[in-house]
This record gives sequence, C-alpha cells and structure tokens, in this order.
Amino acid sequence: MDTVVYPMGVGASRLYSSVTQTLSSSSPLPLPHLEPRLPLDANLDPDFCQKQGPSDPEELLRQCEEALADGPPRFHRKFTCLNDGDGTSSSLIRVMQWNVLAQALGEGLDCFVQCPLEAISWSRRKFLIVEEILTYRPHILCLQEVDHYYDTLQPVLSSLGYGSSFCPKPWSPCLAVEGNNGPDGCALFYDQTRFQLLDGASVQLSAMRIPTNQVALLSMLRCRLTGACVCVAITHLKARSGWEWLRSAQGSDLLRHLHSLVQKHSVDSSHVPLLVCGDFNAAPNEEVYRRFAGSALGLDSAYKMLSRDGSAEPDYTTWKIRPSGECCTTLDYIWYTRDSLRVDAVLELPTEEQIGLNRLPSFSYPSDHLSLVCDFSFKEKE
Repeated sequence: MDTVVYPMGVGASRLYSSVTQTLSSSSPLPLPHLEPRLPLDANLDPDFCQKQGPSDPEELLRQCEEALADGPPRFHRKFTCLNDGDGTSSSLIRVMQWNVLAQALGEGLDCFVQCPLEAISWSRRKFLIVEEILTYRPHILCLQEVDHYYDTLQPVLSSLGYGSSFCPKPWSPCLAVEGNNGPDGCALFYDQTRFQLLDGASVQLSAMRIPTNQVALLSMLRCRLTGACVCVAITHLKARSGWEWLRSAQGSDLLRHLHSLVQKHSVDSSHVPLLVCGDFNAAPNEEVYRRFAGSALGLDSAYKMLSRDGSAEPDYTTWKIRPSGECCTTLDYIWYTRDSLRVDAVLELPTEEQIGLNRLPSFSYPSDHLSLVCDFSFKEKE
C-alpha cells in the first residue's frame, strides 16, 4: 500500500524544503541559521509563545500552572546527590534529555490506547512540556521528536535566553499524518549566559554508508565560567524491534562523527569532554548500547548512578500501552566522558504509582518518555 503524505500546515512546506537542504549527504554539515519563519498557530497564545524581549521564567511557569489548574498535579521528583555537595552550584552544568513526543505521532500513529485524546491535545501538552523544562531549568536541553520547534519551543525558550539549533528527519513519519506541523527532529537549546556555541554539525546517520532517516546534532560549546569546552550530541535512533542491526550501525556512525569532532578540537592530546543524549530506542542488552559503553571515547551512562552499585540502568525511562501491549523499558540515556566529567546529581524517576495504571502519556505528563536530568561538573586535570 502506498504511503499517504498529507500537506503540512501554513508555511511548513516551504520551511521543510529549506531546512532539509542540510541533509543532502551523510557528512557533517554546518548548522543552519534557524530563525522562526512560521506565523504562530491560531490556537496558540501569542503572549505565551512569542515574547518581546526577555521573559521572566517564574511568570512563564505561573502561566503554565494556571493553564493546567484543572488537571492533576505534575510528578514530584527528587534529585539524588552523589558528591555530598562538594561541587559549587555556580559551576554545575544541568543537562536535560527528553523525547517530548511529536504531536502528530501522539495523535496519529502511536496509538496510546489508554490515554484519552484530550490528554494528548496540543493545547494542553504545550504547557506541560514548557512546565517540565522550566521546573528544572537546564543549561543544556536535548530534545527528540520536536515538531513544534518554530511556533512554540524556539520562541518561548529564546525569550528566556536560550540559543538553539534544530535538525529535522528527512522523511519524518509526522508527514504521513493529516494536519501535521511539519517534520519532527532533534533540537538543542543552551543557556547563552552560560555557554557559547563554537562549532556544530547536523548529521544524517548512515548504515553501511547508506543514509538513513535518523539524524544527530553535534555542537561544541564553551563554558563562559570556566573557559572549558564540551561537545554535546543529540540523536534519536531507529525504533521498533527487528531493527537492532540498524541501530547498531547508526550508533557506530555517530561515534565516528564524535571522534572526528573531538579530535578537531583537542588541544595538547587533551580530549574535549562529551555529552551524548538521546532516545536510542535500545535496551541496555542491545549491541548499540555495548558499542557506546565500550567506545574508545571513554563514555559512561549517567543514570546508572541511581543503582546501588552504579552498574545498572533504571528499570524504565518509557512506559506506555499500545495495541500490541504494554512497554516498560529503558531506551533513553545521557552518556558522558567519565575521565573529564563528574556526575554530581541525578533526577530520580517517578514511581509506578505516580505514573498510574494508564501509563504514559497522561493528563499529568505530556510524553511517553520521561525526562532525564543530571548535574555535571568538569573534573580538574591532574
């Protein structure tokens, strides 16, 4: 059966043609200069989504809470501190990793059979997503399945002082959903008072030198406090069982690009620290996980620090019910270079009781994936 591709919203077709020009090859390409080009959706509050000048995060958070006042409270999650508070708060780097669930997929293709349609509506989810981000206020925010970059996330976060980059999938499944908002992709946001963007690339990941539909964003950031650089990568690998070999190949391709970028910016044989965030769509027993854990880059997974001995991943980072059954597993990771970065705190995951019997997404939470948040600090060179 032929795939039906539905037209995108106002101006989105022109936008899609423009931004996907950066994905014409599998080689790293300069990050495009991306500015909002779409008019605000008529259903969105212009005062919320597009501010004149800097915004007050507390005021934005209050707006979110007011808009969500008729619903259940959000999950209350605590940080597990790992170093007895010996790191100074001014030097900590807070990183958030989150697959926010593309609106077109949540409404059209993902079929969350226990989730009411009202809970998936964008009129509600946009406030839940922004509320989650404002609650933790990361310095570095790594998102996947972003299909409301231009009309919501970029304007709102830009008003809070975040710089950003966006890399759409070349053949996004969102485009097969009627009334879609354009392709989904990966997005990086960084606090410009804390970091300066030095270099970056948008990459179409390959498998056996054949371009695939999955992408990655690679960015080199310089910390304005310490002068130290950190390389941040965001990716979203191929979903579904049966594609383990493809995820492994995509992961190998991403590692190759990371090696190149780190070598380019290394000074006196001192390698640049790495943060690799993503929805790998792979459980810890998959080959792509082993490839990252065993990489010569010296990567480790931050959320293992929640386990008693620091060796096991959480039981889940996603929990959903689809027509095929219930899925409760770990697919999302924050990787870091253990020789140059230290994990100071990790945000605990909500309990099964908090998530509820109908699982995710829900009126309490806007995505089928849970956000991961960690505080890092640079290790002193010996």
